[in-house]
Amino acid sequence: MRVLYYDCFSGISGDMHLGALLDLGVESHYLKQELSKLSLDHAFQLEIKTASKKGICGTMVDVKLTPTWHTSLHHHEHRTFKEIEAIINNSTLSNAIKTRSLKMFWAVALAEGKIHGKEPHDVGFHEVGAIDSIVDIVGSAICLEALKVDKIIASKIELGGGFVQCEHGTLPVPAPATLEILKNVPVTLGRVLFETTTPTGAAIIKVNVDAYEETPSLVIEKIGYGIGHKDFSIPNILRVFLGKDESIASMPEEIVLETNIDDMSPEILAYVQERLFDAGAKDVYTTAITTKKNRLGVKLSVLVSVENEAKAIETIFAESSSIGLRRSRVQKIALEREIRMVTTPYGEIRVKCAFLDGKMLKYKAEYEECKEAALKHHVAITTVYESVAFVMGKNHHV
Repeated sequence: MRVLYYDCFSGISGDMHLGALLDLGVESHYLKQELSKLSLDHAFQLEIKTASKKGICGTMVDVKLTPTWHTSLHHHEHRTFKEIEAIINNSTLSNAIKTRSLKMFWAVALAEGKIHGKEPHDVGFHEVGAIDSIVDIVGSAICLEALKVDKIIASKIELGGGFVQCEHGTLPVPAPATLEILKNVPVTLGRVLFETTTPTGAAIIKVNVDAYEETPSLVIEKIGYGIGHKDFSIPNILRVFLGKDESIASMPEEIVLETNIDDMSPEILAYVQERLFDAGAKDVYTTAITTKKNRLGVKLSVLVSVENEAKAIETIFAESSSIGLRRSRVQKIALEREIRMVTTPYGEIRVKCAFLDGKMLKYKAEYEECKEAALKHHVAITTVYESVAFVMGKNHHV
């Protein structure tokens, strides 16, 4: 099992989180490329550099507002959840990234709504709704999806102490939104007299962490350091570990849903498959079978996480002719995966690489990108695939 562990001894903020995951190995070029799909390039620039705190070196990220955006004061505008939802949904980001991003913003909307007595959809985001925090949250979703971990765990979250200035005046640390978001999450207080965990950081933790453990059991493979901008008496960093939990008991459990179908058009069945992927299914496939009375049919099989099971069941019953399902729990064993960008004569192509014990066993170029490159350059798609294979072999990636 591939595990990501957050060591939040000095809290967590959105920019520290981005820095830590980039330091862990997510490609900065890939992050910027994905963020460009928000169509907000005119509003910000992402500055990534090496920095250190208390002698510990890592990656610092700063979202720089462009001069025209900054002087027009747009960054002070209040954005409602509905407006942020529209920005994200109207982008060309993957559904998984959109879903993860909106879950984080929704966590803040619920907290802010409760504090200010408003409906969550109508909450005006100020600190969190600013361009830099939109970048922090969506960027976090991009990086987490790129890492493709099976489980995320965290230590207790240090919240800091003292007071913080915000739009509502001088408030005690932790800020009300941070505290509301982190209800039922183990925290520590007062390690320094500054705000160490922001509402953005709190939402990242609350939405994405599966368990909280002070002494996790894992084989550590990589360590990343996200460097904060302030100076504390302790290192102002977010430390993250990427590793493996090799125990059989730790293998992730998933659900397989199956149903036999002998009275549906193949066209409609193809549509059902698409809707199931939209609902969060990890795999959807059919098997040719013979049903009762020797009718030809198919067995529809759906692999889905426990979290998305209910939505998958609803989709099957709503979109197909099925009136009953078989359900079983399975344990999934998967190779470690990583997305790499390969530069070919036909442009940059994303390649999914699979590893066992740190050694690459296989790779596959993304079909849609190869197809787009082939059409753009008027070459056979096999030529694009061959160019990827040439570059991968030349760089000794296999």
